[in-house]
Amino acid sequence: MPEPKLFRLAIGAALLIIAGCRSNNVDQGAFKSAINDYYRGRQVCLWSAPIKLPAQADTSNDQQTKGFDALTDAGMLTRTSEEKKRFLIGSKQVNDYDLSEKGRSAWTPDSSEPGYGNFCFGHREVTTVDGFTPPETNATQYTVNYHSTVSGVPDWASSAEMKTAFPSLAAATSGQQTGTATLVKSNNGWEVTAAQPANPAAPPSSE
Repeated sequence: MPEPKLFRLAIGAALLIIAGCRSNNVDQGAFKSAINDYYRGRQVCLWSAPIKLPAQADTSNDQQTKGFDALTDAGMLTRTSEEKKRFLIGSKQVNDYDLSEKGRSAWTPDSSEPGYGNFCFGHREVTTVDGFTPPETNATQYTVNYHSTVSGVPDWASSAEMKTAFPSLAAATSGQQTGTATLVKSNNGWEVTAAQPANPAAPPSSE
């Protein structure tokens, strides 16, 4: 039998190795929590940048009107038609769009530009962490791959017409989406420095 002192030393060394392995394991749950905290304060919106309302669109240009018309049918905007005169070349029919009472309650104004804002329809929520690099367990920065869904989608954003008019809305709410985030270790735990979903919102068309 081994001497008691040597036996105790061997057991102690083994426990230290086990504890060290446990402490160095990458906590993917912490990654998930950090990315969800990041997205919790960042809503998913129809346009990638705020737009100005009231807005005017040429009725003959479907690219200009289809999004506004879908929002009008959803009760978020009001629409009035008028004839706009053009110097030397006659006139054209246009639609004027503005926020309805229902739309005003869902409109997210841009504090830096009066009159500008966006319609937002939820925030991303990570469902699974799929992998990370580098593979080392003691790194202070990781690139994390994940799947997410958009939670809290309101009724007005769920219609087929809205999803047809805004392909980015349809993509974002179609189920699981992939994404990548960069996380760094801080005194407060893991923090996200950058995150990119697979289907960011598209800018409004001006064609």
